Amino acid sequence: MSAEKTQNSGISSAENFKGAALMALSQAAFVFNDAFMKLASADLSLFQTIFLRGLFTTFFLGLIALKIMGGPRALVRPLSKPDRKILSLRVVGEVGATLCYLTALFNMPIANSTAILQALPLAVTLGAALFLGETVGWRRYSAIAVGFIGVLIIVRPGAEGFNAYSFWALAAVVFIVLRDLVTKKISNEIPSIYVALLTSIALTVTAGVLLPTSGWQAVEIKPIGYLTGAGCLLMVGYLSVIAAMRTGEISFVSPFRYTILIWAILLGFFVFGDLPDKWTIIGSLILVATGGYTFYREHKLNKCLASEQLHHDTVDLGDLGDWPEKTTKLETELEKAEELSNR
Repeated sequence: MSAEKTQNSGISSAENFKGAALMALSQAAFVFNDAFMKLASADLSLFQTIFLRGLFTTFFLGLIALKIMGGPRALVRPLSKPDRKILSLRVVGEVGATLCYLTALFNMPIANSTAILQALPLAVTLGAALFLGETVGWRRYSAIAVGFIGVLIIVRPGAEGFNAYSFWALAAVVFIVLRDLVTKKISNEIPSIYVALLTSIALTVTAGVLLPTSGWQAVEIKPIGYLTGAGCLLMVGYLSVIAAMRTGEISFVSPFRYTILIWAILLGFFVFGDLPDKWTIIGSLILVATGGYTFYREHKLNKCLASEQLHHDTVDLGDLGDWPEKTTKLETELEKAEELSNR
């Protein structure tokens, strides 16, 4: 079974399950990072936690970048004007997302802030349609609409128990969408590790500049331990999610990102004594269902388009005797692709 290849993908079942395990590991690492940051916030200010974690993360990203890119000179590279603009926008997205999300995380249950963040796949799909011109049909638009109803159920503005910091989590989603959309426009000549290092430096510098607005708290061993753990887990999360996407099929691996909700609920209960109410759970289930459906539709369209392209490339134009039959088959494939485009 493990040696069998999944249809049309060339990826074995074993590779898919390995990718899924790596994705689940990455999400566990991310949410444990959040938990450590939340614990550190009891003794340190927002900007202080970001700054100290940033020092640790930037140091190790720098070491990795030096090894991959071949020395300090490779880190000082000329950038084209379009790339400078795109990287600047990406930094704005990353900095805004970090400040907004951690503000929400430090002031509301970890399960609730994590649940709101699960609207991200739907928001990215909507943003790609609105700003990048990607094709999104009525099916995925419907999934997006239902998913945002799930967000409203979690946030419940105006209802009893409403937490205004939920809007900070929603603002973080907007900034992450900006970051992810502009990332698609970065030229292939720029290594991913360079982008990650540049972003980490910018985030650390921003937190350092803003530190005087919140003051410097005395740093003890315990919060330093939390921030060191957070930095390590953040690195594990980044490396694991990259390995997951490279190992298995995206459509198989991506839904396992929702395992982060399980960890968030467990950590919220056992570490912080918080248990999400039924509305948060219902809203989270709606987001998981609509997000999973969006992944499914994207995968189905990509498979059909790939099949259509392969069939088109193998049609023998010189075989006139079979031309009407082959033309009919090709038209059938095109009709299928067109139908899926209306998703």
